[in-house]
Amino acid sequence: MDALKTIAAASLKADENKPVVEIGDTVRVSVNIREGDRERIQMFEGTVIARRGSGIAETFTVRRVSYGVGVERVFPVHSPNVVAVQTVRKGRVRRSKLYYLRDRVGKAAKVKEQIR
Repeated sequence: MDALKTIAAASLKADENKPVVEIGDTVRVSVNIREGDRERIQMFEGTVIARRGSGIAETFTVRRVSYGVGVERVFPVHSPNVVAVQTVRKGRVRRSKLYYLRDRVGKAAKVKEQIR
């Protein structure tokens, strides 16, 4: 079991490279996409609706509405394919999971901005 822990610890991102995402934030995630022998970076912008796991298995879920259809992607925090996570705006929420946004349409699906 200790061998698994050492392998997992070696593949964790350093604290300065680890993305800091909070629930309710609108983020822009840069993802490395491989198409055949070529690589490109694709952006995915949306609201963080959930975080789960710890250690190497830590993930966060980002939701956006694209052409009237809700799209959710789960990103591993420590994945080498997640190049960067940029926070566009901070959200003010009182829940740890924002699954209720799935049932909302239009302006009701927005998260209020946190004013500092």
